Amino acid sequence: MLVKIYFIGNWHWWDCKAGRHDLICSNGMLGGALKRDCAASKLDHRTGPFGRSSKGRSMINTVAVIGGSGFVGRATVERLARAGKQVIVLCRNSERAKYLKPLGNVGQITLVAGNALDEAVLESVIRPADAVVNLVGILAEGGGQRFDALQAELPARIGALAAKHDVQSLVHVSAIGADRESPSHYAKSKAAGEAGLRKAYASAVILRPSIVFGPRDDFFNRFAAMAMIAPALPLPGGGKMRMQPVYVEDVVGAIMAGLGLASGKLAKSPEGKIFELGGPDMFSFRQLMEITLLHIQRRCLLLPVPFFALSCGAAFAGLLPNAPITLDQVRLLKNDNIVGKKALTLADLGITPTCVDAVLPTYLERYRPGGLFRS
Repeated sequence: MLVKIYFIGNWHWWDCKAGRHDLICSNGMLGGALKRDCAASKLDHRTGPFGRSSKGRSMINTVAVIGGSGFVGRATVERLARAGKQVIVLCRNSERAKYLKPLGNVGQITLVAGNALDEAVLESVIRPADAVVNLVGILAEGGGQRFDALQAELPARIGALAAKHDVQSLVHVSAIGADRESPSHYAKSKAAGEAGLRKAYASAVILRPSIVFGPRDDFFNRFAAMAMIAPALPLPGGGKMRMQPVYVEDVVGAIMAGLGLASGKLAKSPEGKIFELGGPDMFSFRQLMEITLLHIQRRCLLLPVPFFALSCGAAFAGLLPNAPITLDQVRLLKNDNIVGKKALTLADLGITPTCVDAVLPTYLERYRPGGLFRS
């Protein structure tokens, strides 16, 4: 049986084994015929007819999002889908990530269940992609999740596979405070991951956000929920630590710019650079708690807790599953989480940061007395 295939701007071929046709980007404009039982199924999907690479620098059609089922991942997948991109999402549990599917058109978002530490699974996701976004990260170790494996070693492996398969662009989301000299294991692993990635894929764009906020964040939502039932909110070290909360949509905008998918043209290419992402304002931890209470219209005692006492509590809490706080997190809380004075920022990516007060009222209202149904 013959199958006619017409090429208009892009190469199409029939995958005989899978019984489907895939799009192969190319600059050719030819037409022809293929037998369904022919050697089409043996074609390398990265190579168009006559040996031309299908992963030229001209266009990004498919984006692989590693660890895309979380807070930032959801917003990233949604933005990519709106931009018309095919999205492949690698996540530990595809059943729990099915909420991502309706964010795009039918067949636009593919969920792959698997462990990012499994080389075969990781390569199967990166191989067909034109661009890759790495969002894998943990705040505390637990079960089989370890800082060294996920944050120190995995980025280099992703970079090596991206280079092997001619990926056009790679964006890695790290964190402000990444430092090999930090007493925090979390911060040291983030720095090691950045260094390994840059060796494997020199043009990778690295983003270091401060505390990320938005409707599904784990910061303002957590403390607002605590304020509904607790008589006091803790202020680690007196609440003097400074933070620069950044809106999740601004972080996603930075990811798009790093991929080369920004709506406008940037003055300088972001390739191979590190950007620190923060909002327009800096706040102490105490001020952020006060802002939270203001928006949820509740009164609550703000209780300063010395780091020594917090460390003692964290030592015991760390023995519990899903510990509310760990010793490593206490070490992080001793340092400011703000953008460096000489760092490249959102402005260098053509993004105007969104202030906290413009967004918090849109999703903290449910924590007010009476919630969304108050008179």
